[in-house]
Amino acid sequence: MENKDANKHEHKEEKHEEKKESLTDKKIISSQAEAKDEKKKETPKKALLLTPKKYEAVVNARSLPISLKHSVAICKFIRGKKISQAVNDLEKVIAENMPVPMKGEIPHRKGKITSKASGSGRYPKNAAKEFIKLLKSLSGNVTANKLEDLSDDLRIKIASANLASRPFGRFGSWRRKRTHVTLKIIVPKKKKHEVKSNKKQEGRK
Repeated sequence: MENKDANKHEHKEEKHEEKKESLTDKKIISSQAEAKDEKKKETPKKALLLTPKKYEAVVNARSLPISLKHSVAICKFIRGKKISQAVNDLEKVIAENMPVPMKGEIPHRKGKITSKASGSGRYPKNAAKEFIKLLKSLSGNVTANKLEDLSDDLRIKIASANLASRPFGRFGSWRRKRTHVTLKIIVPKKKKHEVKSNKKQEGRK
């Protein structure tokens, strides 16, 4: 009996010691976790670098129901301008406050009138409305590619219009007007190098 009581007593002591060890281990783990949390709080988070995804923004429109002649003239009219400036100018064209310069023969006028020499032109309202839609979608692509910080240096680099396949009209006696339009903004090389160099310097810090 004495041996049995001694064994029980030893077994109880072992369990008690195991409980103590487990409690000490839990305390150590909790203290380590608290120390990690404190370090996280102390160390400031690095600022996220808003680097552009692409250094260009493009809009391609296919088979627009507008005149090719008017589209070519508007492309020359907005090329080299900022998006906001181009939209404002086209809104003035719709309001007939600013003509779009055109070359060649202009209806209801005698002879060939050069737009740059005499400042003559027309008000292609339908084409201007379509181009405003394209310019707004182009500005959306600029924001999607994270180019808002470079908006001061962004200008319409490429603006081109090409003849699309023209479907026949009713009864097949005439063809409808269809035009492909491409608008593209490209970040200048100098600005691109500046952005990349700034990114490297911030990464080193």
